Amino acid sequence: MQGLQGSGGLIYLGVLVVAFYLLIIRPQMQRSKQVRELMASLAVGDEIITIGGLHGTVSAIEGALVTVRVAGDTELVFEKSAIGRRSAKPEQVTDNAEPAETGEASKSSDSDSE
Repeated sequence: MQGLQGSGGLIYLGVLVVAFYLLIIRPQMQRSKQVRELMASLAVGDEIITIGGLHGTVSAIEGALVTVRVAGDTELVFEKSAIGRRSAKPEQVTDNAEPAETGEASKSSDSDSE
């Protein structure tokens, strides 16, 4: 009976180690891999967001330093590790095209005012 209690503790410890790995270590390793890939693939012209939330465009890369254009001629120099992610490129909207919902919304608001 004593031997069964000892093996139960080992099973519990094994389950705890596996859970710790799956919930903490593995996701952190995946995030680290994504960050390394981002740093390696940065190129001039990429739109990025820094870890501080600053939006800009990469204008130069020199080793571990990245020069980011933030507004007009304003350029700031950051470490590559300060780049948080690439920003999503907004969809290009032509000046002539209006969304269909906007036209319908204005029609319904016109009929309500009458």
